[in-house]
Amino acid sequence: MPTSSAPLSRRRLLIGASAGLLLLPLAACFQGETVAVSPASAPVAPTDAPAAITPSAPAVRLASTSAPTASAVAPTAGSASSPEVQLVPLTEAEESKVQRWQRQGWKTNFEVKSIDLREIKQAAAARDVIPPIDVPKHVSLAEGDEFLDDREPVAVFAHAGLSRAYPLQILTWHEIVNDVVGGDPVLVTYCPLCNTAIGFLRVVDGQTLRFGVSANLRISNMVMWDDLTESFWQQSTGEAIVGGMTGTQLEFLPLSIVSWSAFKESFPEGLALSRDTGKRRDYGTNPYGGYDSSGWPFLFDGPFDPRLRPLERVVTLNLNGDQMAYSFLQLQVMPVIHDSVGGQPLVVFWSPGTVSALDASRISDSDDVGSVGVFSPLVDGESLTFVSATGEIRDEKTDSVWNTLGLAIGGPLAGTRLEPVVHGNDFWFAWAGFWPDTRVYGEE
Repeated sequence: MPTSSAPLSRRRLLIGASAGLLLLPLAACFQGETVAVSPASAPVAPTDAPAAITPSAPAVRLASTSAPTASAVAPTAGSASSPEVQLVPLTEAEESKVQRWQRQGWKTNFEVKSIDLREIKQAAAARDVIPPIDVPKHVSLAEGDEFLDDREPVAVFAHAGLSRAYPLQILTWHEIVNDVVGGDPVLVTYCPLCNTAIGFLRVVDGQTLRFGVSANLRISNMVMWDDLTESFWQQSTGEAIVGGMTGTQLEFLPLSIVSWSAFKESFPEGLALSRDTGKRRDYGTNPYGGYDSSGWPFLFDGPFDPRLRPLERVVTLNLNGDQMAYSFLQLQVMPVIHDSVGGQPLVVFWSPGTVSALDASRISDSDDVGSVGVFSPLVDGESLTFVSATGEIRDEKTDSVWNTLGLAIGGPLAGTRLEPVVHGNDFWFAWAGFWPDTRVYGEE
C-alpha cells in the first residue's frame, strides 16, 4: 500500500507533461489535433469533495436493492425502471455541487439519487467532451488489418448471430458506442481509468436511450448519462444512480477483451469498428501512456483493498450475489481454472498474445498482458474438464483445442462454442471499490 504522501506526487506524475506519462484526451471537444493536458490545465476534483470517501448507503429507497449481476442470464432491461423512491433532502455540500451542474446546463432531477453526490468528481469541462460514437461504421477484417496489429486489444461483442470487434485504440478516445446489432440497440462502453469494458442493451421500458460521457467520475469510473432524463449512470454497474431513472438496471451483454488475432480466428465473418468516426483522433496511440505502471488510479481517493495491487488486472464475476476476482498474474500460472460462483459452475481461460491499451504511447508496442474468457463448461448437457497443456487449452474428453473466446479450433469438437458468462475485465481498485465483499481466488 502506498504511503499517505504518495497519492499527491503520483497523481501529479499522471497528469504531467513528461513523455510517456498520462495525457488525458480532453481535447476531444476540439475539431482538430489532439492536445496534451498540462498540469496547469488538468482537471481536478471539486474543492468541496472530501479527501477520502467510500460509497455510501443508498439515499433513496428502491423497489429492488439487489446488486447488478454479471451472469449468463443478465437482468432484464427495465426490470427496475420504475423504482419506488423516497426523496432525501440534499445536504449543503450536495446543493453546491448541484448548482454547479445546473449552471452547466444539466436538467437532471438531482433530488432523486442512490448515492451521496459528493462521491462524484467532475473530471472534464463538459458532458461529451469525450464524444461518444452515435453512428458507428464497421469494416471488414481485411480493412481492419490495415490499422490493427494482431496483438492489439479489441472488445468483442457477439449477438444475434453477428460479431463485432471494437478496438480499444478507438474506444479509449470515445468510451461509448451507441450501436445497433442484429436489430437491437446496444451500448459498448470502455472506461480507460478502470480498464473496464462492458456491453449493455440500451432499451428501458421499450424506449431506446442514447448514452454519453458525463465528464464525471465515481470511484474513478466513468459516469454516463442518457438523453431522455439526463440521469447519471455508473458504467461499472449499469445502474442509474442520480436522476429520474435512479435504480434502473441495464441488461448486461457478454463482452470480452481479446487480441485482434483471436477475434479474426473466432469470427471470420466478423466486422470491426471503423476509424471513420467523424472526429480527428490519433487512433493507435495511447493518451494514457504509462498508466499501467503508475501504481495510482487517477482521481481516486481510496481506501484501497490491500489484497491486490490497485492497478492489478482482474477478471471479475458477480453471480447470484457472489462476487469473485481472478488475478491475471495468477492466471498466467494457472491458465485454466474450474470454479463455481454463486452456485454456477464455470471455467476461466487465460491466453497470452494481447497487449495492454494503457502501457506504451503506441498501443501496438505495449507489454503482453494476455486475455481472459469465462464460460459454462457444458457442451450438449455434459460438463467438460479443461486443462492447459503445451501452451494450449484442451478438454480431457475429446482432446479438442479451444481458444480464449471459447471456440474449439481443433479436434473432434472443432467449431463448437462454449456459452459465455458475463464478466468484467477491471483494475482491482475499481472492482473492489464497488464490490468490497469480493472473494479473491486462491485466498483462504
